[in-house]
Amino acid sequence: MGDTQDWTAAPGAAERARSVLAAAWSCAVTADGVREEYAGAHTVTEDGRVRLTVPDDSGLLAAVLCAPRQEPSALLEFADAAPVPVRGRIRARLWLSGWFAPSGGALVLHPTRIVLRQSSGPVVVDPEEFTAARPDPLTEAEPRLLTHLADAHPDAVERLTRLVRPESLHAATRVVPLAVDRHGLTLRIERARAHGDVRLPFHAPADDVARLTERMHALLAQAAAAGCPRALQRQRADGDG
Repeated sequence: MGDTQDWTAAPGAAERARSVLAAAWSCAVTADGVREEYAGAHTVTEDGRVRLTVPDDSGLLAAVLCAPRQEPSALLEFADAAPVPVRGRIRARLWLSGWFAPSGGALVLHPTRIVLRQSSGPVVVDPEEFTAARPDPLTEAEPRLLTHLADAHPDAVERLTRLVRPESLHAATRVVPLAVDRHGLTLRIERARAHGDVRLPFHAPADDVARLTERMHALLAQAAAAGCPRALQRQRADGDG
Protein backbone atom coordinates (compact mmCIF):
# COMPACT_ATOMS: atom_id res chain seq x y z
CA MET A 1 0.00 0.00 0.00
CA GLY A 2 2.79 2.40 0.83
CA ASP A 3 4.91 4.13 -1.78
CA THR A 4 8.62 4.70 -1.86
CA GLN A 5 8.57 8.25 -0.48
CA ASP A 6 10.15 8.40 2.98
CA TRP A 7 7.74 8.86 5.91
CA THR A 8 9.28 11.37 8.29
CA ALA A 9 8.18 13.76 11.02
CA ALA A 10 4.95 11.92 11.80
CA PRO A 11 2.87 11.87 15.00
CA GLY A 12 3.71 9.18 17.52
CA ALA A 13 1.27 6.33 18.16
CA ALA A 14 -0.10 7.81 21.40
CA GLU A 15 -0.72 11.22 19.81
CA ARG A 16 -2.31 9.61 16.76
CA ALA A 17 -4.56 7.49 18.97
CA ARG A 18 -5.69 10.56 20.91
CA SER A 19 -6.35 12.37 17.61
CA VAL A 20 -8.52 9.51 16.33
CA LEU A 21 -10.45 9.58 19.60
CA ALA A 22 -10.87 13.35 19.53
CA ALA A 23 -12.16 13.37 15.94
CA ALA A 24 -14.53 10.40 16.21
CA TRP A 25 -18.26 11.11 16.21
CA SER A 26 -19.44 7.53 16.65
CA CYS A 27 -18.26 4.32 18.27
CA ALA A 28 -19.20 0.66 18.72
CA VAL A 29 -19.26 -0.78 22.23
CA THR A 30 -19.09 -4.40 23.29
CA ALA A 31 -19.54 -5.36 26.96
CA ASP A 32 -20.64 -8.59 28.57
CA GLY A 33 -21.90 -9.98 25.25
CA VAL A 34 -23.83 -6.82 24.39
CA ARG A 35 -22.80 -4.82 21.29
CA GLU A 36 -24.29 -1.40 20.59
CA GLU A 37 -23.39 1.52 18.33
CA TYR A 38 -23.64 5.16 19.36
CA ALA A 39 -23.36 8.46 17.50
CA GLY A 40 -22.68 11.75 19.24
CA ALA A 41 -22.95 10.06 22.63
CA HIS A 42 -19.39 10.25 23.92
CA THR A 43 -16.97 12.87 25.19
CA VAL A 44 -13.30 12.49 26.09
CA THR A 45 -11.67 13.64 29.32
CA GLU A 46 -8.29 15.34 29.30
CA ASP A 47 -6.57 12.12 30.32
CA GLY A 48 -8.20 10.08 27.54
CA ARG A 49 -11.08 8.40 29.38
CA VAL A 50 -14.31 8.09 27.39
CA ARG A 51 -17.60 9.27 28.94
CA LEU A 52 -20.54 7.59 27.22
CA THR A 53 -24.14 8.70 27.69
CA VAL A 54 -26.58 5.87 26.96
CA PRO A 55 -30.38 5.57 27.14
CA ASP A 56 -31.98 4.13 30.27
CA ASP A 57 -33.17 1.09 28.30
CA SER A 58 -29.72 0.37 26.87
CA GLY A 59 -28.49 -3.19 27.09
CA LEU A 60 -25.04 -1.78 27.82
CA LEU A 61 -26.32 0.08 30.89
CA ALA A 62 -28.01 -3.09 32.11
CA ALA A 63 -24.76 -5.01 31.63
CA VAL A 64 -22.87 -2.45 33.71
CA LEU A 65 -25.44 -2.36 36.51
CA CYS A 66 -25.72 -6.15 36.70
CA ALA A 67 -22.00 -6.92 36.48
CA PRO A 68 -20.00 -7.90 39.57
CA ARG A 69 -18.82 -4.70 41.25
CA GLN A 70 -20.55 -2.92 38.32
CA GLU A 71 -17.28 -3.08 36.37
CA PRO A 72 -17.75 -5.26 33.26
CA SER A 73 -14.93 -5.56 30.76
CA ALA A 74 -15.65 -3.56 27.62
CA LEU A 75 -14.28 -2.85 24.16
CA LEU A 76 -14.78 0.46 22.33
CA GLU A 77 -14.07 0.70 18.61
CA PHE A 78 -13.47 3.94 16.71
CA ALA A 79 -12.80 4.50 13.01
CA ASP A 80 -10.99 7.46 11.45
CA ALA A 81 -12.31 8.22 7.96
CA ALA A 82 -10.69 10.61 5.49
CA PRO A 83 -12.76 13.79 4.97
CA VAL A 84 -12.11 13.65 1.20
CA PRO A 85 -13.67 10.73 -0.74
CA VAL A 86 -10.92 8.25 -1.61
CA ARG A 87 -10.55 4.52 -2.11
CA GLY A 88 -9.86 2.88 1.25
CA ARG A 89 -11.31 5.80 3.19
CA ILE A 90 -10.64 4.43 6.70
CA ARG A 91 -7.25 5.83 7.68
CA ALA A 92 -7.03 4.24 11.12
CA ARG A 93 -8.95 2.20 13.67
CA LEU A 94 -8.66 2.49 17.44
CA TRP A 95 -9.66 -0.10 20.03
CA LEU A 96 -9.89 0.73 23.74
CA SER A 97 -10.47 -2.11 26.16
CA GLY A 98 -10.97 -1.72 29.88
CA TRP A 99 -13.85 -1.48 32.31
CA PHE A 100 -16.89 0.76 32.67
CA ALA A 101 -17.97 2.56 35.80
CA PRO A 102 -21.11 4.71 36.28
CA SER A 103 -20.30 8.36 36.92
CA GLY A 104 -22.62 11.38 36.97
CA GLY A 105 -25.27 9.85 34.74
CA ALA A 106 -22.75 8.48 32.24
CA LEU A 107 -20.54 5.45 31.82
CA VAL A 108 -16.81 6.11 32.01
CA LEU A 109 -14.37 3.70 30.38
CA HIS A 110 -11.08 3.23 32.21
CA PRO A 111 -8.81 1.89 29.44
CA THR A 112 -6.27 -0.81 30.21
CA ARG A 113 -5.26 -1.70 26.63
CA ILE A 114 -5.10 0.57 23.59
CA VAL A 115 -4.49 -0.69 20.05
CA LEU A 116 -4.09 1.59 17.04
CA ARG A 117 -4.18 0.16 13.53
CA GLN A 118 -2.98 2.19 10.54
CA SER A 119 -1.87 1.19 7.05
CA SER A 120 1.53 0.27 8.52
CA GLY A 121 -0.12 -2.28 10.84
CA PRO A 122 -1.32 -2.47 14.45
CA VAL A 123 0.58 -1.11 17.43
CA VAL A 124 -0.15 -1.40 21.14
CA VAL A 125 -0.05 2.03 22.80
CA ASP A 126 1.29 2.31 26.33
CA PRO A 127 -1.60 3.44 28.61
CA GLU A 128 0.57 5.99 30.42
CA GLU A 129 1.74 7.48 27.13
CA PHE A 130 -1.87 7.55 25.94
CA THR A 131 -2.96 9.41 29.08
CA ALA A 132 -0.14 11.94 28.78
CA ALA A 133 -0.54 12.55 25.03
CA ARG A 134 -2.73 15.23 23.49
CA PRO A 135 -4.52 15.23 20.12
CA ASP A 136 -2.81 16.90 17.19
CA PRO A 137 -3.69 20.62 17.33
CA LEU A 138 -5.10 20.52 13.77
CA THR A 139 -7.48 17.60 14.44
CA GLU A 140 -10.68 19.64 14.64
CA ALA A 141 -9.81 21.81 11.64
CA GLU A 142 -8.53 18.97 9.44
CA PRO A 143 -11.83 18.06 7.69
CA ARG A 144 -12.47 21.65 6.63
CA LEU A 145 -8.86 22.21 5.58
CA LEU A 146 -8.59 19.06 3.45
CA THR A 147 -12.00 19.53 1.82
CA HIS A 148 -11.13 23.11 0.91
CA LEU A 149 -7.75 22.09 -0.49
CA ALA A 150 -9.27 19.31 -2.61
CA ASP A 151 -12.29 21.26 -3.88
CA ALA A 152 -10.96 24.79 -4.27
CA HIS A 153 -7.27 24.24 -5.03
CA PRO A 154 -6.77 21.13 -7.20
CA ASP A 155 -4.06 23.05 -9.06
CA ALA A 156 -2.10 23.39 -5.81
CA VAL A 157 -2.43 19.66 -5.13
CA GLU A 158 -1.11 18.89 -8.60
CA ARG A 159 1.75 21.34 -8.10
CA LEU A 160 2.73 19.50 -4.92
CA THR A 161 3.29 16.33 -6.95
CA ARG A 162 6.58 17.92 -8.05
CA LEU A 163 7.81 17.01 -4.56
CA VAL A 164 6.91 13.34 -5.02
CA ARG A 165 9.39 10.86 -6.43
CA PRO A 166 8.56 10.00 -10.06
CA GLU A 167 8.33 6.28 -9.30
CA SER A 168 5.58 6.96 -6.75
CA LEU A 169 3.52 8.66 -9.48
CA HIS A 170 3.86 5.79 -11.96
CA ALA A 171 0.43 4.96 -13.45
CA ALA A 172 -1.27 7.50 -11.15
CA THR A 173 -4.79 8.50 -12.16
CA ARG A 174 -5.59 10.88 -9.30
CA VAL A 175 -3.82 12.56 -6.37
CA VAL A 176 -5.85 13.92 -3.45
CA PRO A 177 -5.01 15.23 0.04
CA LEU A 178 -5.59 12.41 2.52
CA ALA A 179 -4.45 13.82 5.86
CA VAL A 180 -2.75 16.75 7.49
CA ASP A 181 -1.24 17.15 10.94
CA ARG A 182 1.22 19.55 12.50
CA HIS A 183 4.14 17.60 11.04
CA GLY A 184 3.11 17.29 7.39
CA LEU A 185 0.63 16.68 4.58
CA THR A 186 -0.19 13.21 3.25
CA LEU A 187 -1.27 12.70 -0.36
CA ARG A 188 -3.20 9.68 -1.59
CA ILE A 189 -1.99 8.50 -5.01
CA GLU A 190 -4.67 6.45 -6.75
CA ARG A 191 -4.06 4.08 -9.64
CA ALA A 192 -6.46 1.93 -11.63
CA ARG A 193 -6.28 -1.02 -9.24
CA ALA A 194 -4.21 0.19 -6.29
CA HIS A 195 -3.24 3.21 -4.25
CA GLY A 196 -0.41 4.46 -2.08
CA ASP A 197 0.27 7.32 0.31
CA VAL A 198 3.12 9.82 0.25
CA ARG A 199 3.97 12.19 3.08
CA LEU A 200 5.31 15.71 2.53
CA PRO A 201 6.85 16.84 5.83
CA PHE A 202 6.83 20.47 6.93
CA HIS A 203 10.15 22.14 7.73
CA ALA A 204 8.80 22.92 11.23
CA PRO A 205 5.67 21.93 13.18
CA ALA A 206 2.42 23.83 12.54
CA ASP A 207 0.67 24.14 15.89
CA ASP A 208 -2.26 26.19 14.60
CA VAL A 209 -4.01 27.04 11.33
CA ALA A 210 -2.01 30.24 10.80
CA ARG A 211 1.27 28.31 10.99
CA LEU A 212 -0.20 25.62 8.76
CA THR A 213 -0.88 28.25 6.10
CA GLU A 214 2.77 29.30 6.28
CA ARG A 215 3.97 25.69 6.02
CA MET A 216 1.72 25.02 3.02
CA HIS A 217 3.02 28.15 1.26
CA ALA A 218 6.56 26.92 1.93
CA LEU A 219 5.75 23.52 0.37
CA LEU A 220 4.18 25.19 -2.67
CA ALA A 221 7.21 27.45 -3.08
CA GLN A 222 9.45 24.40 -2.87
CA ALA A 223 7.32 22.68 -5.51
CA ALA A 224 7.42 25.71 -7.78
CA ALA A 225 11.21 25.76 -7.56
CA ALA A 226 11.44 22.07 -8.47
CA GLY A 227 12.94 21.77 -11.94
CA CYS A 228 11.40 18.44 -12.97
CA PRO A 229 8.05 18.39 -14.80
CA ARG A 230 5.11 16.81 -13.05
CA ALA A 231 4.95 13.10 -13.83
CA LEU A 232 1.17 13.08 -13.39
CA GLN A 233 0.80 15.90 -15.91
CA ARG A 234 3.02 14.03 -18.37
CA GLN A 235 0.93 10.90 -18.02
CA ARG A 236 -2.26 12.84 -18.71
CA ALA A 237 -0.73 14.43 -21.77
CA ASP A 238 0.40 11.03 -23.03
CA GLY A 239 -3.07 9.63 -22.46
CA ASP A 240 -4.69 12.51 -24.38
CA GLY A 241 -2.37 11.88 -27.29
